[in-house]
Order: sequence, then C-alpha cells, then structure tokens
Amino acid sequence: METAGYLPLALSAQDYLKLLPTRWQAVNSYGIKIRHRIHDCDELDGLRREKSGLADHKDRWEVRHDPYDVRLVWLHDHREDTWITVPWRLLSSQPVPFGETAWDHSARDLREQQGSQVTEEAIAEAVGDLLERAGTGPAVGEDAAPPARRRARSRRSERAAARTRAAAEPSWPRPASPSGPVPPQAEAAEEEVDDGEAVADVVPLRVFDARKEAKKWSTRILQGAGQRRLVRDANATRALASRTRRHEPLINF
Repeated sequence: METAGYLPLALSAQDYLKLLPTRWQAVNSYGIKIRHRIHDCDELDGLRREKSGLADHKDRWEVRHDPYDVRLVWLHDHREDTWITVPWRLLSSQPVPFGETAWDHSARDLREQQGSQVTEEAIAEAVGDLLERAGTGPAVGEDAAPPARRRARSRRSERAAARTRAAAEPSWPRPASPSGPVPPQAEAAEEEVDDGEAVADVVPLRVFDARKEAKKWSTRILQGAGQRRLVRDANATRALASRTRRHEPLINF
C-alpha cells in the first residue's frame, strides 16, 4: 500500500450485484413479473403489495438481474439494506442457465407461429427445445435445402444458442440461492467418477498478499537508501584522509 498508494481488494457478491442492470419492479401477490417470467420466494411475503417509499421510482423496488442468466433476480430491501435472491418459479424445469437472448428469441418464434397469446410455460419449453437442438444438431433426415424463412430462423436460433452456451457459467461470486431441490444436472456433477486413472497431485498456488508485498518493497527501498548513504559517507571519509596526508587545506562540508 505504501508503494502503490492503494490496496486492491476482491469484489464481494454484493459488490457484483451493484454492477448488474437495474429494474424497478412492484412486488405483487404472486411475486415479481419480468418479461412474462414470474419470480417468487418466501422471503417476499413481507413485501407483497407493499410500497417501497421511493417516490422517485413510483414506490417500486430495486431489482438487479443478470441478462445472461434470467433464472435468478435480486431484490434490494433498502430499509434493512439486504439483498433477497428471488428464483424463477419454473427453475426446476430448466436447470441449464440461459439469458435474455434465448428467451426473447423463443418468445418471438412462438408469437410468429401461435399469435400474441404466449404463456410462460410455452416459452420455457421452447427455450429447452432450443438448447437441446443446439446441443444435438439437426434431426436426421431433415431437408437439406429448407426455405429461406426457415434458414433465417435457424441461423437466429444458432446465434441465440451460441450466446447462451458462452455465458452458461457465471464468472462472478453470487449470493447464496434460496434452499430448494438440487437440479438433476447439479446432482450428476457432484457424483464422484472413478475411471481408474491416476490423479495428479494438486500443488496449491501462493496467495498474493498486497500488504505483505508492499512492506517487502518498502523495506528494500529503505535498505537501498541506507546502503547509498554508507557509500557516500565512506567516499567522503577517504577523500578527507587523502587531503590530510597531502597537507592540503581542508574544505568545510
């Protein structure tokens, strides 16, 4: 800190939440509704149909959301300065993370096919089908030269699926999610796999300590300054002794 002038610190989960996009939402009796998705949990019971008291935002509540994973949102209770993790009510039906791109693309395709009356469950099923087709590829026997309209829709689906796969794993520490059933894929990931191969030894990496590093560099700087002072004093002493031997007049320092 003495050298750099500041101390680098890792951001906490709450710090990352403040970097996410903000929405101002009402907490209804059924929860929070965002883009035909309903998010709800027991922690919202004391806030249902309540006004936030923030007149500048029409008495709505601050909600942070991740555009690359729409399954969770975070509501800020400014009265107690706490964050509430609110899951999507259909989270168990879609354990694979997906973003707004996949959701909007599936909703748009359904509206083109079925009209404006599209339900949340239908969009969720379409998103699951999109991700499954993106992982397995086109069906066997599919027409090699589909119409131009279908080709354009297929290209949009591929782009939406590619963006979803690229952002499947969050790169920031999230607050603890509310307790609930573990998704099937999460259970499978926790199972130990023994394939008979030898496992290499894990060598832990040294943790960077900014305070210790700053003290080490400041000590080196002070030691270097002390050595230069000793060399300068020694040179002055040798010069004085040489003038004395030659009976030269002394110069006051």
